[in-house]
Amino acid sequence: MQKILKWLPPLIAVGVAVFIIFFLISINSNVVFIDIEPLSIGNKPIQEKPKKIWLDKFGESERKGYFYPVNEVYIEIDLQEKITKIITYKLSAKLLDPYQLFCLKEELKNHKLKYYLNKGKTDIELFIYSKNIDKLRNLLKVLKNYKIMAVIKPYNGEY
Repeated sequence: MQKILKWLPPLIAVGVAVFIIFFLISINSNVVFIDIEPLSIGNKPIQEKPKKIWLDKFGESERKGYFYPVNEVYIEIDLQEKITKIITYKLSAKLLDPYQLFCLKEELKNHKLKYYLNKGKTDIELFIYSKNIDKLRNLLKVLKNYKIMAVIKPYNGEY
């Protein structure tokens, strides 16, 4: 038994070495292929198979003798025409100092109006857009007490 165990590892090593040698010879064989066709660039367009989409299933139903119920709705909208008849007004005020801005903000809180503040390099301009012209006129009277010049104009959607 000891003689077998003594020679077993060298026999396995020789067997693995023989296997590796035959494997390398089979990979690196010098077999020449005679019937090799040269590569050529063809101008044939590649025809793609038509893709099946789920809508094609509905087209096949006619052949089967039934139709899927489909509601067709066509809507035409002319987006050039104004939809609403409500006029929006713009109050613009140029502010010269921070005190005027503070007073104007407090009055806007009292009148519950939202505003847009545009800060330029030299001046500050405040815009208020509202559909209620009476609120804007009342605000205009109050702003005269603070010596704030403001103008009310109809708003056409441009700045």
